[in-house]
Amino acid sequence: MGLYLKFFAMHLKSQMQYKLSFFLTAIGQFLVSFTVFLGIYFMFSRFHVVDDFSYPQALLCFAIVLMAFSTAEMLGRGFDLFPRMIGNGEFDRALVRPRSVIFQVLASKMDFTRFGRLIQATIVFIYAIPNSGIIWSADKVLTLALMVVCGSLIFFGLFIVYAAFSFFTIEGLEFMNIFTDGGREFGRYPFSIYGEGILKFLTYVIPLALFQYYPLLYLLDREENPLFMFMPVLGLLFLIPCYAFFRFGLRNYKSTGS
Repeated sequence: MGLYLKFFAMHLKSQMQYKLSFFLTAIGQFLVSFTVFLGIYFMFSRFHVVDDFSYPQALLCFAIVLMAFSTAEMLGRGFDLFPRMIGNGEFDRALVRPRSVIFQVLASKMDFTRFGRLIQATIVFIYAIPNSGIIWSADKVLTLALMVVCGSLIFFGLFIVYAAFSFFTIEGLEFMNIFTDGGREFGRYPFSIYGEGILKFLTYVIPLALFQYYPLLYLLDREENPLFMFMPVLGLLFLIPCYAFFRFGLRNYKSTGS
């Protein structure tokens, strides 16, 4: 943990060497996400309720998914850039070092400009939490925290899968963006609005609904079963096949010779 914090500080200091560039990029990230917010606003200005969810409740979904995705992308950027690491031969050096390969990839790159999205998610939270009609209690605060933390880890698992495909293809497969960036975009609304088939896929295959939709039902008192409170934790089982696939790719890795 101490070594990871040293890498964290190193990446932060290096990116802050060019403060104007850093803050302009962070503002750009904020504005890109702001266009998504505008899409939600204009949708609810025309249709005041979508699948029985109000505007503040949809914003709560948007903030949860945006904060989870941005945290995973900011700290797990090394996996997003993993194909480049393989292509230029840098990964071969990682294999002969005494530290874990996953740790080295994780620590190789952190992108703190994604902080702009976190700021927007925080602002939306400030509006949505008191206006969503939720009667807040200790168990619901815990549920909200689990949604964000476990959501970040599930997105992180998707980045690991994306990196693992690079063992076989050298270049990253763009279709994985359907589940990473696409999951962030679709997550602006409760997943139930996309139909039963999509909801089942996002429950049993890519468990994004386990940290967004089902705990939301518990927050809104539409489900009283405490199991819905811990659905995000159940979604962490997804990390097991993600890690197994990465290890499988690592065992079959052949150097590019770069």
